[in-house]
Amino acid sequence: MVDMWDQYNMQQEQLRQLEEMKARILSECLTKEARERLSNVRIANPQLAEQIELYLIQIYQQGQIKDPISDSQLKELLLTLTKKKETKIIRK
Repeated sequence: MVDMWDQYNMQQEQLRQLEEMKARILSECLTKEARERLSNVRIANPQLAEQIELYLIQIYQQGQIKDPISDSQLKELLLTLTKKKETKIIRK
């Protein structure tokens, strides 16, 4: 029988492996400058950084990233994602 601590340790190991995989993929699909920008975004807006990371991993796994994404390309992506979330209230 697997006790609670063993189960907890197994889950922690799985999380560690997922984080390592995520870091490896992001290092392959982003330039150094883009990784630095993403780190800064993570400090200011962790949810946005997570959203970007998941998106990048998804398109990387689909083979849509041929060359590493530059800092300027990442800025464009950030602008696109943040503009979609803006809502305007028009009062009449």
